[in-house]
Amino acid sequence: MAQHSCTAAGGWPVAKNARWRRARGGLQLLLFLLPPCSTPCLGQHKSKSLANSLPSKAQPGAEMAASGRGLCRAVAASPFPAWRRAHTEAGGGLKPEYDAVVIGAGHNGLVAAAYLQRLGVNTAVFERRHVIGGAAVTEEIVPGFKFSRASYLLSLLRPQIYTDLELKKHGLRLHLRNPYSFTPMLEDGAGSKVPRSLLLGTDMAENQKQIAQFSRKDAQVFPRYEEFMHRLALAIDPLLDAAPVDMAAFQHGSLLQRIKSLSTLKPLLKAGRILGAQLPQYYEVLTAPITKVLDQWFESEPLKATLATDAVIGAMTSPRTPGSGYVLLHHVMGGLEGMQGAWGYVQGGMGALSDAIASSATTHGASIFTEKTVAKVQVNSEGCVQGVVLEDGTEVRSKVVLSNTSPQITFLKLTPQDEEDFQRERLRALPEQRKKAASLGPWTSGGFHGGFSFQEWLPEEFLEKISQLDTRSPVTKINVAVDRLPSFLAAPNAPRGHPLPHHQCSIHLNCEDTLLLHQAFEDAMDGLPSHRPMIELCIPSALDPTLAPSGCHVVSLFTQYTPYTLAGGKAWDEQERDAYADRVFDCIEVYAPGFKDSVVGRDILTPPDLERIFGLPGGNIFHCAMSLDQLYFARPVPLHSGYRCPLQGLYLCGSGAHPGDSLPGGGVMGAAGRNAAHAAFRDLKSK
Repeated sequence: MAQHSCTAAGGWPVAKNARWRRARGGLQLLLFLLPPCSTPCLGQHKSKSLANSLPSKAQPGAEMAASGRGLCRAVAASPFPAWRRAHTEAGGGLKPEYDAVVIGAGHNGLVAAAYLQRLGVNTAVFERRHVIGGAAVTEEIVPGFKFSRASYLLSLLRPQIYTDLELKKHGLRLHLRNPYSFTPMLEDGAGSKVPRSLLLGTDMAENQKQIAQFSRKDAQVFPRYEEFMHRLALAIDPLLDAAPVDMAAFQHGSLLQRIKSLSTLKPLLKAGRILGAQLPQYYEVLTAPITKVLDQWFESEPLKATLATDAVIGAMTSPRTPGSGYVLLHHVMGGLEGMQGAWGYVQGGMGALSDAIASSATTHGASIFTEKTVAKVQVNSEGCVQGVVLEDGTEVRSKVVLSNTSPQITFLKLTPQDEEDFQRERLRALPEQRKKAASLGPWTSGGFHGGFSFQEWLPEEFLEKISQLDTRSPVTKINVAVDRLPSFLAAPNAPRGHPLPHHQCSIHLNCEDTLLLHQAFEDAMDGLPSHRPMIELCIPSALDPTLAPSGCHVVSLFTQYTPYTLAGGKAWDEQERDAYADRVFDCIEVYAPGFKDSVVGRDILTPPDLERIFGLPGGNIFHCAMSLDQLYFARPVPLHSGYRCPLQGLYLCGSGAHPGDSLPGGGVMGAAGRNAAHAAFRDLKSK
């Protein structure tokens, strides 16, 4: 059925179905990991009543709101979230000074604030958007439908964060998925037979039965593959909860600093002991193309392609690209509520997770402010951070600043970059410093005569490396409201349309063969949206009916590959967005006839949209690529991977820092926020 479009507040089209008319080895390992040599949103969850259940028939003149926030509203698990109640009860007005300031209320920023406040560090969080959570946010895009607008699954949240911050006590509720993966086939020669599909879950015997449809050999090998990958995940796990080895101290520190830095080797040595004699095989997993790794284990393409999706998801890379196995590792090392490898949906959407973390922080006294954009990090005349300046000119002093924004925004936009910035910060110096600053003499091209320059704070080489970070993103996220569940040819719906086991899964479309994934990647390399895009389709309302009106559902489409800039330098416009979304819907229609007719509304987020709304550089969900040259010692850049930077008192706590979370589905890890908070606290104690 033909669809018509109106324009949402964000500027992209929202489809309206005519039926409704309305309105996402130790040392060896150390040597391997050595570098080659080298969001703001504590949204003001305003108490707005959700739309009533949608009518079964179109009402004449019914329209979706097309401006302001009428169409896209932040929603919360409760009308007045616990974090906001705690903040209000504590008299949460803006103060002129705090011990710590966190820029951006994404999940990492909230985690950092919660830990700092529990450690007795008076902390304030400033968010530019009207809603908290960054990419872990719930928004009502179509009236009555609540979407996890960017991140849409949970698995990698660090267990100690779940426990330390008492997230269950603060309202976090999970719906665990089992089964968790469904790959339907397109089989033209099947005649009247139902096409095959691959359904994977936690029952190994059942997994083997499913795989045996395609290869008995693969079914026998699969348990050994899972055990092999589980061992690698166990080895990598300790590295996530600690700062990387301090290479700067080893190379340039005093003898005492070098001795202290030896403790940072412990996680690496532990990893080496776990891997033991199999280290060379694991080295290959991390460095080889994932197709090469999977070819050594399996022969059936549906299984290999299904597994390969986790190696390339969110990355502008092909399964044939060396190093693609590392992202796969992140997707096999997760777990929830003590269940290894478990994935789940957050009740109320991903914004409910952010609400729970914020509640933990504010209950202990943290202050969270939305619609407060940080314009600059303040630096005193001695090159030390002393607070931030908000967009409205308000100055907020602090001993430390933790930035949850990307490395590019943090170091290329928020910190003083030139002599004009430097002079402005110099004039803001404390009264006792002004005489000293005034005596430093006239300006030169390098800063001051007889003093210091801004280049000493952020070295040119450091800024150059930050500006060169790979931020390419292949992702376009499409959020869809539907009036019924998709019915797949490979797994038709039940008579009354109730959810079946496969509806709770990550549903992989155009993923029957790794060649399809590679061809989709090659299209993007030519500046074209993929002709047959890789699609991960999730239906969280299959387990959480609170997300949509009765009988209706929310569908998350995480699709790739789409370039940031189209061929010929063309930018994404409404027509291009619509054309790509229509192509994705056409693909789904082949697997699940009737899908297009079920669509009530849609929200299309191309890489530029993800950058504009969520502050993701290039639309990259990791802030910068998870390639081997931008990991561990080298994240974000070599010699600055321990959350600190050349500016004393400034810390990076977002996904651009180690270990680089914020994966599209379950990458809400929180480790960077926790690790950075502990680094800042140690420094505060030593002062």
